[in-house]
This record gives sequence, structure tokens and C-alpha cells, in this order.
Amino acid sequence: MLTAYTSDQIRAAEAALMAKLPEGTLMERAATGLAVTCARMLGTVYGSRVVLLIGSGDNGGDALYAGARLASRGARVDAILAGERFHRAGAAALRRSGGRVTDLQGGTSAARRLVHAADLIMDGLVGIGGAGALREPYATLAGLANDAPGAVVAVDVPSGVDASSGRIDGAAVRADVTVTFGAYKIGLLVDPGAVNAGRVELVDIGLGPYLPDPEASAFIDADVAVRLPVPDALSDKYRRGVVGIAAGSHQYTGAAVLAVGGAIRAGAGMVRYAGVAEPVEQVRARWPEAVITPLQPGEGVDKVGQVQAWVVGPGLGTGPEALAVVRSVLASDVPVLVDADALTLVAKNRSLLRRGAPVLITPHAGELSRLLDVPRARIEARRLENVRRAASELGVTALLKGSTTLVAEEERPVRINRTGSPWLATGGTGDVLAGLTGALLAAGLSGYDAASCAAHLHGIAGRNGPLSAGDVVEALPEVIRSVMNRLGRE
Repeated sequence: MLTAYTSDQIRAAEAALMAKLPEGTLMERAATGLAVTCARMLGTVYGSRVVLLIGSGDNGGDALYAGARLASRGARVDAILAGERFHRAGAAALRRSGGRVTDLQGGTSAARRLVHAADLIMDGLVGIGGAGALREPYATLAGLANDAPGAVVAVDVPSGVDASSGRIDGAAVRADVTVTFGAYKIGLLVDPGAVNAGRVELVDIGLGPYLPDPEASAFIDADVAVRLPVPDALSDKYRRGVVGIAAGSHQYTGAAVLAVGGAIRAGAGMVRYAGVAEPVEQVRARWPEAVITPLQPGEGVDKVGQVQAWVVGPGLGTGPEALAVVRSVLASDVPVLVDADALTLVAKNRSLLRRGAPVLITPHAGELSRLLDVPRARIEARRLENVRRAASELGVTALLKGSTTLVAEEERPVRINRTGSPWLATGGTGDVLAGLTGALLAAGLSGYDAASCAAHLHGIAGRNGPLSAGDVVEALPEVIRSVMNRLGRE
């Protein structure tokens, strides 16, 4: 499992480690790893042009020492100082290696020429302690880096990105690669910061023994493989998990087909589908494996047989008939996944979520904005903050869909899904995710694990585009087999 930390956690670990090491050791380790990455990106170091953007913090020192190493190998290295405060020993090391140090006293025109001529720009302006919008001249220098044709490497964290949350409040560097030290910072993995970070490369500087419990984590394939249910000789369809799905309407029949398909292709022991006439016919034609209970308008799910978990909401509609279905599902005593239209209905009456059995909600930013009465733009800008708030305030497990899918449960690390793909931004893929997650809930996984595993698998299934939601459904069995085979589980 990949673990991630806040800037305060990282700084505390660094202080504990530095107390046991000779002065300058950590910076030397960081600068060496940074220089190695930059040299690899340049390919040929000798004769290349490198520009360092230097602020007042230690990451500016890291950049200066890394620049000195590149200069000693024949690169032309220019350091541009953003202010009067900078790491003087690092600047002296750069000069000794043949590099040049300049400031902005004559304006930014000379800096602009240097930056635009560079093969590689190293962002050492603001480190993990930075918060809020970049001030001048930092904002201008960030803009120069973003507009330049050369590759951009951020030192520890892109300037303007909040290292603890991924929040961006103004101008920010857009890096091709971020070289981060000691441990992953949460803001490098959560959008919008993750977009600005580009590819993240971790340099081990020895912080491991000094790091506390993480504030966030991300699954790798092995974490998913050990949690996925595998049938044994005693298994039958009931022991493997029966999931109930209440989805679809006269207007939105496809949502029911996709949600049921996601559950079946995820390996549910049985899928019980409940819906009105039009989606019933579509599900019966596409998925004869499903056990179907037709519902009359306004009828609940009381006549559906026993299930181990429910999925309610995809394409259900938001009228009185849909509300009756949602109420009856939430009145059950099994875990319930609330998605799509059901989220719109419970946003009008959040007391529906107060029940004895677990609830997992799977909103996108717009749906969460209605649940929390927060503008959508604020949800998207502060995804981590708001998914945590949803879990705490609503008393649920919350999966926030989007460019970075997040899973939150009170008093547990937020889980960040790193397998997502822009190809999944197409109609119906959320319905597939609901069915997939519901199958895992019915198989006995907690909401926290079911959501995390499903997001991981769903992301992999959506990598090879262009694709439709139906393509994601059909990809699921091979994705699951591939992930489980990594640990020899079949």
C-alpha cells in the first residue's frame, strides 16, 4: 500500500531524522536524487540548458545543489533568485561548479529569455510549507515555467500546490515530473494538485522509521487481490453474495442494465433486480442470469427475496415513485450503496441515511454539493476536505467520484484511487461502478474496502479507450483475474 502524509507530518519526521545526522545530510540525499532524475530526463547532460527557479526555503537549496551536480557534468545552469533570501551555501556550490546566479533586480525580461531557452526548468520556489496563493514574483516565475517549451521538474511539490490537500488557490507550477523526498505528500495524489504534479518520483532519504500513521493511502494491485472474495469447495450462489439492485426507470432503462452487468461481471453469486416494466424487459433480455422482481409504480422492494446488500439509485428518477423505492431499500437491515438519483432524493431528506446498517454513498461533485449544500466548484477545488466532511457529517462511507476518486470513512485514512482514466468520463460508467461495488458489499467486504477495491478495478477496466460503459462491464472479469493472479489467487 502506498501511504501519504501531510506537510506537518513530513516536517516532524524530517526534524527527528536530522537530529541524528550531520548537518546537511538530508539536503545532500535529496539533491542527489533530484539530480539523477533530471539527468535521466535530459538524456545528454553536457551542453544542455538548465534553469533553476529559487525561493527562500530548503527546496531552493535542494535545487541549487542538484544544479551544481548538473553543472559539474557540463550543463549550463542558471539560477534565478526570486528574492533576497536564498540558500547561500547552495548558491556558492553552484558557482563553484560553473553555474550562474542571477536575480530579478532588472525585471523579468532576462528571466523570461533564460526560462524559454531552457531544456529543463527546476521549480524550487515554494516547498511543502507553502500555503495559499503564490505572491509576486513567485506567481510570475511560475507562469514563465508553465509557458516555456522545456520540461518542468518540481522539487518536492509544485509551487502553488498545497502539499497536504492538493488545493490550488491561484497560480501554480504545472510540472511534468515532481521529485518528492522521503514520502508521498497527499497533495501530490489528489486533484487538482495531482494534475500539476505530473509523474511523481519518490526519493528515499531515510524518513521511514520516523513517519506516523498516514493521513491517506492508495491501494496497489496486491492490496486489492488479498481482499477480493474467492469461492471455495463449499461455496454456493448464496454464500458468494446476493446483491439487490433497484435501478432504472421508464426514461433511463440503460442504467439498470449497466448496474446489473457490473455486479454480474464482478462475480456476484446472484443478482436480484427490482424495477418497473421498461428496464425489467431490458435487463431480462441482456442478463438472463438476474432474478427479476417487477415493481408497480409506488411499490417498494419488500417482495424481493433475501439479499446481503442493496444498490439503489442509478437511473431511478427523482419522483414520488422513486422515493418509495429508496425508502424501502434504506429500511432494510443490510448494507446499502446509495448512488445517482437516490442521492438527489436523500439530499432533500438526509435523515433517510440514519439507519442501523452501513451506508456507502457514491456521489460525483455535483451530487455531493447537494448533499452538503456546498457549491460544486468548492467540492472540486477541495475534494479531500469535502469527502472527509461527508463521511463525518452524514455518518457514512463516502466514495467521491471524479478525476481523483476518494474513499473516506470517519477516523480512517482517506483512500486515493490512482488507477482512474479520463476515458471513464462517459455516460454509464458510474452505473457499472455501483454494480461492481454492490457485488463486493454483498460478498462481505466493508463499505471502506468494497469502495476502494471497486474504484481500483473500475479504473483499470477503463484505461484502454475510447470505450463505452458496456466495454467497462465486459473488461471486468479479465481485470479481476489479472489482479488476483499477481498474488497467485485464482
